Amino acid sequence: MNNFCPPSLSDVVPDWMTAEHSTGTTILAVEFDGGVVIGADSRTSTGAYVANRVSDKLTRVTDRIYCCRSGSASDTQAIADIVAYHVGFYEMVMGEPAKVETAANIFRELCYNHRDQLVAGIICAGWDRHNGGQVYMVPLGGMLMRQPVAMGGSGSTYLYGYVDANYKSGMTKEECLKFVTDAISLAIVRDGSSGGVIRLGVITKDGVERKVLTGDEIPKFYQG
Repeated sequence: MNNFCPPSLSDVVPDWMTAEHSTGTTILAVEFDGGVVIGADSRTSTGAYVANRVSDKLTRVTDRIYCCRSGSASDTQAIADIVAYHVGFYEMVMGEPAKVETAANIFRELCYNHRDQLVAGIICAGWDRHNGGQVYMVPLGGMLMRQPVAMGGSGSTYLYGYVDANYKSGMTKEECLKFVTDAISLAIVRDGSSGGVIRLGVITKDGVERKVLTGDEIPKFYQG
């Protein structure tokens, strides 16, 4: 009698091949007078395996509204695409650019209505002529809050002390850029799910300026 029992799939396939693609990450956004600064690291993980080391987690919604994505890569990409579609349709019907608050509320509705199926933490940030630069946080579960500074992702747990000590209202664009850059750099050092390059964006009435920091451009706070 043949008692051979073939191995199950889980015995021969590494965990990282079946794990969900996750933007275990560090995302950050800050308001300043005239716009917002957004930033993120670039590591996308599949379990313990780094699936993409230079992913872009700053996703365009409109010319002056972006979202920062954390959580499941597929969930957040799908949500961003859906919101961009709805906002584009809204602008076509209304004949004017959408408010940042409008886009943030669409994110909130999607994340709340599908909170049991989605793993998505979103920061919606941008500029509009009604309220200037704005940052809205949509954490897991679909709550919506406007905050002068918002952060998310696994790396954010290392940053609360830094943000409390260094954030101050009324910072200039240059000060916000340094603040966001230093914060993400610190999180990359401490958080195993954050890494790669630092992607930055400045959103004002003139549009979006994008920048990528690599190698020696990334600040270092210790001697390795």
